[in-house]
Amino acid sequence: MAYHDSKSALRTLTEVAATQGGYFTAKQAESAGYSPQNLSYHLKAGNFERFGHGLYRIPTLPLAEHDDLLRLWLWTRGHDDQPRAVVSHQTALVLHDLAEFIPTEIHLTVPSGFRKKSPDGCTLHKGKVDSSETQPFDALPVTTPIRTMQDLAGDPSIPAEQFEQAVMTAVERGLILQNQASELIEARRGIFSKQKGKGS
Repeated sequence: MAYHDSKSALRTLTEVAATQGGYFTAKQAESAGYSPQNLSYHLKAGNFERFGHGLYRIPTLPLAEHDDLLRLWLWTRGHDDQPRAVVSHQTALVLHDLAEFIPTEIHLTVPSGFRKKSPDGCTLHKGKVDSSETQPFDALPVTTPIRTMQDLAGDPSIPAEQFEQAVMTAVERGLILQNQASELIEARRGIFSKQKGKGS
């Protein structure tokens, strides 16, 4: 590859990686003009860093604010090189600034057919999320406030008072409607009253 082509390839790859917290995939590198040999050379030279199978990073680019989350999202990519996950549950609640706690794990929702084993520090939820139930957060797709609350309505790891406070805060900020809040709180109380009835 000529010097001019190398510069062009690096420029193209850098533009892609800059939108992904500095990360890029092997397929993205190939599309930018890097052969496997070129990629191997730059890894050995320290120009690129490896982060798992087929995932790399340009170290001169700044880390994203949610670097761990972005890396896990890219880890969920399928054969078409497209990530399969949507940021959801407790993690989405934090990104919407509605949580009064810091989750101990990153929560992602993936399609029911997703087969990769969840890595340490990550909880995978299987389910379908329509595009209308997501919104962008930097490079990441995140469940909307109402879908996030619906996902968490039956989650026993969140105390009732914290859930209801998050719901009411979402109403105050105009993220969900008052009637939606009432339905969410009623749904949660119904779920847990049934569970208590079964346990008695």
